[in-house]
Amino acid sequence: MQPQPISTPCIKVCAVSGLTSQCIGCGRTLQEIARWGAMDETERKAIMARLPERLANAPR
Repeated sequence: MQPQPISTPCIKVCAVSGLTSQCIGCGRTLQEIARWGAMDETERKAIMARLPERLANAPR
């Protein structure tokens, strides 16, 4: 039995904004990116639910 792939919002546009400290591609913080593999699916989904608002409100 193969393990389930980890859910991720990554769109392979990986650059962290100096203004927000968030990835401009997915909206995660460096801390969230670093911990992503250790999080459980519930925690990952909770963060992913907040990402669209983060990205929409990010300064440009």
